[in-house]
Amino acid sequence: MIRIVKYVAILVCSLLLWTANLTAQSPSAFTLEQILSAPFPADLTAAKKTNRIAWTLNQEGKRNVWVAEAPQFTARQITTYNTDDGQELSDLTLSEDGNIVLYTRGGEKNSTGQNPNPTSNPAGVEQSVWSVAWSGGEPKKIDAGHSPQISSKGMIAYLRDGQIWLAPTDGSAKPTQIVVRGQNHSHSWSPDGSRLAFVSGRGDHAFIGIYNVAEKTVTFLAPSVDSDSDPQWSLDGARIAFIRRPAQTRDTQQGYFIEPDRPHPWAVWIADAAATTTGNAREIWHSGTTPKDSFPYMADETGGGVLNWAANDRLVIASEQDGWQHLYSLSADGHAASQLLTPGNCEVEQWSFAAQRSVVLFNSNCDDIDRRHLWIADVATGNPRPLTRGHSIEWSPTALSDSATLAYIASDATHAPRVFHSTLGHGAAPQAIAPETQPHDFPSAQLVTPQQVIFKAADGLEIHGQLFLPNGAKSGDKRAALVFMHGGSMRQMLLGWHYMYYYANAYAMNQYLASRGYVVLSVNYRSGIGYGREFREAPGRAGRGASEYQDVVAAGKFLQSRAEVDPKRV
Repeated sequence: MIRIVKYVAILVCSLLLWTANLTAQSPSAFTLEQILSAPFPADLTAAKKTNRIAWTLNQEGKRNVWVAEAPQFTARQITTYNTDDGQELSDLTLSEDGNIVLYTRGGEKNSTGQNPNPTSNPAGVEQSVWSVAWSGGEPKKIDAGHSPQISSKGMIAYLRDGQIWLAPTDGSAKPTQIVVRGQNHSHSWSPDGSRLAFVSGRGDHAFIGIYNVAEKTVTFLAPSVDSDSDPQWSLDGARIAFIRRPAQTRDTQQGYFIEPDRPHPWAVWIADAAATTTGNAREIWHSGTTPKDSFPYMADETGGGVLNWAANDRLVIASEQDGWQHLYSLSADGHAASQLLTPGNCEVEQWSFAAQRSVVLFNSNCDDIDRRHLWIADVATGNPRPLTRGHSIEWSPTALSDSATLAYIASDATHAPRVFHSTLGHGAAPQAIAPETQPHDFPSAQLVTPQQVIFKAADGLEIHGQLFLPNGAKSGDKRAALVFMHGGSMRQMLLGWHYMYYYANAYAMNQYLASRGYVVLSVNYRSGIGYGREFREAPGRAGRGASEYQDVVAAGKFLQSRAEVDPKRV
């Protein structure tokens, strides 16, 4: 299978250990097929006006869309992709009434313009937008493209080759292109579905555009030589908030891993969405000019967005101004200072909104640095309260339209990710959705619970890791040991199954190696997330000097100090 083939390189390394006389001391309790058999849920989403949810489920490479509805939450698979063909499902979204499910099938093209085709299908493959009815039936292809967004009037906007296209959900007309110069993206519909905001990228600068569906016209909000991004509609559709950053030429030959560290200041602007002149926009907030005040790019890549419009005419922004990624609240009139909503030496990673956008739901490692738990905070006052605790890991908090029901994905050390539902804020015991999808022979009872370990690198920096000790391991065993490095590098391995597909498989591989008798140490080296901006943006990291290498060396030395480990076999 493709998902197994992905790990051939890792398995080869394991075989090399055996051939190098590093044979472990205990037999395998389960097979590699068993530990990789757990389905992986992702893309959890909810309808705005009905208590329906949808998610994708990867079952040994067979990717499909599943749905459920409150209060019973009886789950159904509504697509029938029955082969492991390597075609991803992503960009899942529901119409407001929940009757239509949109998704993207297929992966992005590589640098040579080829779509992922791991089975060498001679018919070829493409990335395309599809729709399927909530009730089921044959999915309908909308067009080649990705990132579909459906309006309240049933019009779909999506991206194809850097341009925005429109198509009706019922297929009554052919797709049409919004012809605008540049690379266009970040499209979002106005609440009434009459207009579409988007970013028009022009290389070293970018504009915020608004397309009027009825008039078939495009206007630009306060165009300048700066780079504008992240357009967000006010709840009444009258205004647009957006991010403005100074135009900055980036050396594409350097890239993230070696480009010089420098501050990236940014500001929040608000414009009248109906105006057609350049004098309708104004700045309401701007960052400082130190490195930690820089634009929080991680919030755009893996979080809930740098900028969101919330209730009571407030904006919620992400910032690392105190050294950690947190959420702050701003008044849209710009007359008050920003208010910290999520304090602490911890990171907020994913967030969404509930109760007419008056509260924010988020996951973070607050009070539990090597896990993720769910929290809730008021948009106006903060006052964060935990929704989950303990040894589990939770992510993708998704409020249903009734603002009383919460869906999310969770795992722990011995149980792979599953979708759950609970009553929002009332402490009700969570209930698993679609438990029937779990393999009957998944070896949960035979897995180990990794231990949190903390050690220091040669320069004194504190490093966290997860130590997998085989069942029955004891002092004096003299076992072979392995150091695992997660890659990324902006990642953090946790004390349980990971929330990203690749790293969930990596966690499974560490469990498998522990079952074969190896002591495994997964090391969260500097330049990873979870421990603050200074840790992630460590001096000399990556191509600037590989300072994280000393953390890997420290991990090896830590293993050598363990009484269960043979110091000559690390």
